[in-house]
Amino acid sequence: MDYVRLGHSGLKVSRIALGTMTYGDPNWRDWVLSEDQSRPFIARALELGINFFDTADMYSLGASEEILGRALAEYTRRDQVVVATKVFNRMGPGPNDAGLSRKHIMDAVQSSLKRLGTDYIDLYQIHRFDPETPILETMTALHDLVRMGAVRYIGASSMLAYQFAKMQHVADLHGLTRFVSMQNHYNLVYREEEREMLPLCREDGVGVIPWSPLARGFLTGNRKAGEPQTTRARSDKFGEALYRTEDDYAVQARVAEVAARLETTPAQVATAWLLHQPGVTAPIIGASKMPHLEDAVAALHVKLNSEDLSALEELYRPHPVLGI
Repeated sequence: MDYVRLGHSGLKVSRIALGTMTYGDPNWRDWVLSEDQSRPFIARALELGINFFDTADMYSLGASEEILGRALAEYTRRDQVVVATKVFNRMGPGPNDAGLSRKHIMDAVQSSLKRLGTDYIDLYQIHRFDPETPILETMTALHDLVRMGAVRYIGASSMLAYQFAKMQHVADLHGLTRFVSMQNHYNLVYREEEREMLPLCREDGVGVIPWSPLARGFLTGNRKAGEPQTTRARSDKFGEALYRTEDDYAVQARVAEVAARLETTPAQVATAWLLHQPGVTAPIIGASKMPHLEDAVAALHVKLNSEDLSALEELYRPHPVLGI
């Protein structure tokens, strides 16, 4: 396993992060694994050298955080891992049970700490931009969490580049803690982030930790047009809205061609492509079957030359903004 700094921060993370949305309560989504099914993946990730684990309060409405916290407490020392979670999405029926107000952030972080069974969160991320809350209120609340020691670093997730730039500017203007990372939607069939967000992150020293590096399994090649073959594919309406244009299937086929030529798997090629992109720190991979996890780590050793990269990229066509 390779370890790199998260952006310009001093925090060192594995080049693969394990996302834990797949682990929690099957009643939340039918493709989610139960705790007993989930724990072997967390244990294997640690064996493979992964030290970076990403979750969110909304995943299985807190159950994902609980499962991750219990597993890490059993399998490793707290100071040997980087735990990331997120805040923004609705966690209850009340008017203040969602968003990025000071009240919700302060309430949510205490709940996440309790579920994770830890005294601090390494990377606390805002899950989306909140247009209803003043940016200064959000940034001040996050800064206060860092000063309190409840949070070590702060990060952001999918939003427009100008929104992210405004939030960083407000932090600079008022001497507040800046975001060190951006968790955004980026893969071979969705590359719109290359226009503004990725150049901004590189210029600003922000680490990029893309979500859905395999396009929710689409880039593995097991989803043919009109024939969803996995439980998640059949029930994942969000994923259905993100991918599956004619151009997407052309890219999917090209990934398979390159993988065949290199005698590896499409998943490894798609992940390796991301790892070759400047500014990308660690793709966040999900694993519901052990080969998913093994493939992600094996991708670290897949070397793509300029011909491979050109072949993978040439069939891409622009998309509307998705995933924000």
